[in-house]
Amino acid sequence: MSAVPTLDLAGLNAEFASASPTDVLAWAVATFGAKRVAIASSFGVEDVALIHFASQLPTPPRVFMLDTGRLHQETYDVVDRIRTRYRLPIEVYYPETVSLQSLVTSVGPNSFYDSIEARKDCCHVRKVEPLSRALADVDAWVTGLRREQSVTRADAAIFERDTSHGGILKLNPLRAWSESDVWGLVRSEHVPYNALHDRGFPSIGCAPCTRAIADGEDVRAGRWWWENPELRECGLHLKTGPEATSGP
Repeated sequence: MSAVPTLDLAGLNAEFASASPTDVLAWAVATFGAKRVAIASSFGVEDVALIHFASQLPTPPRVFMLDTGRLHQETYDVVDRIRTRYRLPIEVYYPETVSLQSLVTSVGPNSFYDSIEARKDCCHVRKVEPLSRALADVDAWVTGLRREQSVTRADAAIFERDTSHGGILKLNPLRAWSESDVWGLVRSEHVPYNALHDRGFPSIGCAPCTRAIADGEDVRAGRWWWENPELRECGLHLKTGPEATSGP
């Protein structure tokens, strides 16, 4: 039986408040086993940093990506470079074919520009549903969320209970890291990263929904830039019910 329901999240958040990402990942693997822990990677700079930390463990957790079919070529390029560098298998989850065909046939390939509801429908088919499949057999998933990324992530804790996916554990080991912290690690360890970061893309998702940002803009300003900042999530990290996230 999974240990997730009995975990004291407030206590864990206090205990690991100053812990390194490697320590958080090592705890998860020791608690659940490597096959029951998975890093969700979009191969942005935070995610490649997490893969680097995971590679330091004797038995790394799983790593998966959601291939929406609309990713930048530069994202696929860094996937290959990460695979070569770390020799870790990357599990790939695609949209369900019938649902994607139905969506595009019904509303066209670019409906996400029409309204928030249409954009969320697209995200649901291309990302949310595949994520549910990816998490179906795990006890904990690991993300690269950082508090300073956006207003929607300002209260992220290291340990959270994900009520959207059956109450499994959600780990955010980088939640207190600054952008300079992440880049310092990536550059000092020569971690492969997405070339779009050097072209003004701090946050990288699907090609039609991501743009470069101007100096001084929020790091998430290039994602769904036609929407209000408070609404700029695709549905992967929305909180749908009470979560025990108290602590640092």
